[in-house]
Amino acid sequence: MKNNFSRLLLIFSALFITASGISYSMDRKSAAVFLLIACFITMAVGVRGFQKLRGFSYTLWIFTAVIVSMIYPRYFISAGDFQLKRLIVPLLQLIMFGMGSQMSFRDFKGVIKMPKGVLVGVFSHYMIMPLVGYAIASLFRFPPEISAGIILIGCVPSGLASNVMSFLAKANLALAVTVGAISTLLSPLMTPLLMKWLGGQYIEVKFWSMMLDILNMIILPIVAGFIFNLFLKGKETVKSILFQLFSYMIIIILTTLVYVYSKDAGFISFLVQFAKSMFWFFFLPVIVAKILSYFIKGDNKYPEKLLSLISMIGIAVIVTIITASGRDSLLEVGALLLVTSLLHNVAGYFLGYGLSWLVGMPEKDRRTIAFEVGMQNGGLASGLALQMGKVATVGLAPAIFGPLMNVTGSVLANFWRSRPVADELKA
Repeated sequence: MKNNFSRLLLIFSALFITASGISYSMDRKSAAVFLLIACFITMAVGVRGFQKLRGFSYTLWIFTAVIVSMIYPRYFISAGDFQLKRLIVPLLQLIMFGMGSQMSFRDFKGVIKMPKGVLVGVFSHYMIMPLVGYAIASLFRFPPEISAGIILIGCVPSGLASNVMSFLAKANLALAVTVGAISTLLSPLMTPLLMKWLGGQYIEVKFWSMMLDILNMIILPIVAGFIFNLFLKGKETVKSILFQLFSYMIIIILTTLVYVYSKDAGFISFLVQFAKSMFWFFFLPVIVAKILSYFIKGDNKYPEKLLSLISMIGIAVIVTIITASGRDSLLEVGALLLVTSLLHNVAGYFLGYGLSWLVGMPEKDRRTIAFEVGMQNGGLASGLALQMGKVATVGLAPAIFGPLMNVTGSVLANFWRSRPVADELKA
């Protein structure tokens, strides 16, 4: 019954896209746009009825949001006097908190168990994608701020989506989680360093300010997620809890020191900022976790599902706002930027897989490295573009790259999923 309904929706989707084309040819553009949106909506719901296609549902919703924001940008730029782009950083922090809440200290044990894979993965990620981005920016000669955005998407760490694709592709998920975690922890140093080196000719890059932005948008929310997870599940020993809390406090202190240096602030400002960070990213996660653990009685599925849903909605909102803000620039360079984003993304898969093959890594690990290199944290790149005050230009490449990598990643993951891992066949 469910499959029949899904097939019916896909049939309607095909009818809508056909009718949209006919309407456009008859110069009835409003009707064509409405039918195109209806096509993507029915397709997004319809593919969920098929196991092999349901992974594309979220991407189709993103495409729907992009189309709507391109056609009706004024609705996604401001609400009264409130600029909607101000939502980007809080949403990104919430997404990163959700990511951290599903992780723990144990995810870093892979550094000890798989040192070669982690080293190759992190090295490949921070060398291949920035250099490919720089090559694309130099070759295609986009406007300076668009070029800076292409390089920026290459300089950020990998995101949670790469872990999902590794799981779907039957790759080494433990390696994926570890490489993603390490690349994220290194991002406050590596992203501004690489961006200043490669992108400094296109846009002014303030090293310490960018480092502070990454710490505030990525590292501290993830730390808050770690603490939330620590007290929600309550599976660690007292010694382990104290050690972790001490480590997280050190991270908050270091972040506050970066704040003081970047803002040229004094000791009082240090104390005020430290107190704020301790409340939001240390004590509040403990309080919320304790309250939730009391009510859910050990069933952790509901918080995880809720945070996952919030993360997906948050990413869609971020992409929509950036697309609306940069609509005019997208109309000028959109098609070419789409092609170069695809080239950047696919080059990451190919070169990541190729390098891991050259150093003799097993097939499961090669698949993992391909995803970890080719898939980026587009949300972070968007947030940094906003903090620079250039979300409508620097933020365009991340806005395109994010949805695109989910399409290519899903295709590649399903391709590999249907093919047994070579190492398992030998066994």
